[in-house]
Amino acid sequence: MRVDAWLDVACLYKTRSEAKRACESGHVEVNGDRAKPHRALREGDRLRLNRGFGRHQDVVVKVLIEQHVKKTEARVLFDDLTPKPTPEEIERRRIERLYRAAAQAAGTPDRDRRRALRRAKEGQ
Repeated sequence: MRVDAWLDVACLYKTRSEAKRACESGHVEVNGDRAKPHRALREGDRLRLNRGFGRHQDVVVKVLIEQHVKKTEARVLFDDLTPKPTPEEIERRRIERLYRAAAQAAGTPDRDRRRALRRAKEGQ
């Protein structure tokens, strides 16, 4: 079975095309090697998924199926070996989220803010 199709069926990515893009950009490794989307996957293979911001998810394939199943049922298709984050990592992620939210808020104004700025300029 293809890696990108299994990642979609196992609900590790929302769509097959999203899984394909992750494989093509090098965010998926199978048994320590970068995986192309069409690579054949077998039971027992170990996958490492790059989740961004330095986070990784390690899973081992238990079952290969081609039909989509519910997300709760998809959890039996793999063993998640990702270690729990340390308190320091949790705090670092919280600070990163706050920083990204502040950076986004300081970016382009939303529609209401643009209208208020336009009214202020016209009133001068």
